[in-house]
This record gives sequence, C-alpha cells and structure tokens, in this order.
Amino acid sequence: MRITEVTTIKLHYDMPVAMADAIHYMPARPTLLVQVHTDEGIIGLGEAATYGGFLESTEAIVLNELRQTILGQDPFKVEKLWQMMATRAHQRGRRGMLMMAMSGVDIALWDIIGQATRTPLYRLLGGYRDTLDAYASAGFYTRDKDMAALADEFAGYVERGFRYVKMKVGRNPDVMLNPLHDMQAADYAPATLEEDIERVKVVREAIGPKIRLALDANNAWTPSLALQFMRQVEHLNIHWFEEPVATDDIEGSAMLAQQLDTPVAGYETETGLPGFRELITRRAVDIVQPDVIWTGGITECRKVAALAQAYGLPVIPHVFSSAVSSIANMHFIAAIPNGGLLEFDQNVNPLRSELLETPIEITPEGKVHLPEGPGLGIKLNQETIKRYRV
Repeated sequence: MRITEVTTIKLHYDMPVAMADAIHYMPARPTLLVQVHTDEGIIGLGEAATYGGFLESTEAIVLNELRQTILGQDPFKVEKLWQMMATRAHQRGRRGMLMMAMSGVDIALWDIIGQATRTPLYRLLGGYRDTLDAYASAGFYTRDKDMAALADEFAGYVERGFRYVKMKVGRNPDVMLNPLHDMQAADYAPATLEEDIERVKVVREAIGPKIRLALDANNAWTPSLALQFMRQVEHLNIHWFEEPVATDDIEGSAMLAQQLDTPVAGYETETGLPGFRELITRRAVDIVQPDVIWTGGITECRKVAALAQAYGLPVIPHVFSSAVSSIANMHFIAAIPNGGLLEFDQNVNPLRSELLETPIEITPEGKVHLPEGPGLGIKLNQETIKRYRV
C-alpha cells in the first residue's frame, strides 16, 4: 500500500452568540480535516488543530510541505513518517503549527492502518477500555450569561447524567499581566476576580457536593494570583485546576502544584513530547493534558502518556473541536491505562454534534462508548460538510 494524495476539508461555523474563555474570544468554530489517500482505495481521516490562527495557515503546511514528505510512502510506517515530517522541518521548531499540521496527517495514517486491518483504532493501540466517562466542558463567558443562567446551565448537565463538569475562570481585565489585554475583543463579557469567585460558588451550589468540578484559567494568571484565587475557592472541593499560568512558566506551575491540595492540570498549549517532558519531570503538573489534534497526533501523544505513566500521573486530554477530534482522542484515551476521562464540549457546534452519521452520545450514566468500526470507525455526514464547507 502506498500514499497517493493528501487533501483537506475546511469547515466553518459562525456561532449565534460569541463565547470566550479567560483570554480567547470565539465568535466561530473553524475545523480543518485531513484526508490521506492510498492506492488501495482506503482514505484515512484526521483533524489538524487551527487554534489561534487561520484554517489556511495550517492547511498550507499540510498540503505544501507534509504532503510532499509522505507521497509514495507506506502508511503503515507511521513512526517513520512522523520522524520524516518532524525532522525535515526541524529548523522551524518542534512546536506550534507544525505539530498541529502533523497531527492531522498522523491521525489519518492510523485510521488507514485500522481500516486496512479491520480493527477499531483503540484496540489496535492497546484496547485498555471500551467506555469512557465524559465531563461537560462548559461555563464559558458570554454577553448575557448572568449568575442565574450559569447555575441553570450546570444544573442541566447534572440532569443529563454528567458526573464531572468544568467551568472557565480568569477573564479579568482588572488583573495585571493578564494576556487578555492584548487579545481580540478584550472587553467582551469581562468579570472581576471577585465575580469569578462568586461564579465558582454558584456552580458548586447548582451541582451539589458530589459532582466533580474543575476550573480552567487558560493561562490567564500569575502564580501568586492563581494561589490567591484558589485559597478562596479550594474549600469547594475543586477536582483540578487547569492551565493556571503561562505554559512556559514551569517554575510557577510547579510551585502551585506543590502548594495546592487541588491537582494542577495542563498544559494543552504545549505541543510536543519535549515540552511535556519538562512539565512532567519538573513536577509542574499533576494531570497531563495533550491533545491528539494539537500535540503531534496519536504517535506523539502515546509517548507523552507513557512518560506520564512512568511518573504516576493521569492523562486527561484536551478535546475541543469537531467530532473527528473527539473520536480520535477517544481512541487514544481508551488505549492507555492512565486515561479514562473525556472532555465533552457542551457549546453549540454542529461540527461536533452533526458532523458524523452516528453522533457521539452520552449515556444516562455520563459515559460514552467507543465506535466498533475499523480505524476511527466513523462516517462523515455529507450534508453537514456541504453546509459548512469553506
């Protein structure tokens, strides 16, 4: 079997109401799918993250550089192809857009292998479990969401069966050194630090004492401010505290991990094994959060997970894009012994909820089941593709 072509599908959904986390304004949900074609008619599907930029930027790397590297190659040599893609572009760095672009190609290669061997990808990768607990990833800032609306939102997740939930904190323009000051639409849906403390209290009251609640600050705070904030909400039984400081502030994150009873989770914004090595070996995180569409694909994420396991750390990947991203991460999580929990975005996004012929569904017990078809085990809904294709 040989690779004959690489193509992309660009999708874009404009949200009816823009949302924001601590520093990012999100009026739309873009998605870049990658297809790797073979001479035996098998087409592998993947997704390349486009966070922080344009679809066309990542697409250019996929089609103009990575495509030339893998054309004519054997897709089963996925480890070799990963090294070829990374090494030939090493002068451009080991992080960022290159890893995002490689992720889409790498996932598609694994999908080809699964299809060719007629094996669900999670089983091909190790098959540790076939069911995952899902957590509701939500609680974003929007223009008109007050405390009552926030409470109703989270109460609804509990009613649907979620036993784990996560909310955003950190959109505080009154805080010095917050990166928000330099971001797009910095004045959209702001909150004071005191209001964020109240938001956490409101959500805890709405979900009750038994539901596990995580907080995500998206790199907004300094270590001292993050510590100050957690001292005021940690008694609310916070399950983990995600990306409290800048990703490259390893010493600051390590300080928080040592001083807080709450586990520090991160860092989704790290994009490769070398960076995760520093976070793990320097004890800057208690929970490790790679993403197969962002961190170099399944090939690289397996190595991150193995290193985390060697240090006794759980892996709870970042998952926040289309249904292809969700499925690819599900296969990865189901194949590792130190995984088991899936981030399940609850914001309106038909590129997640309507992209597949068989959508991902949560059970009344708050779980999702792995697809049993070969490879990723999914089929795209062509009507959704037509509706949102760029």
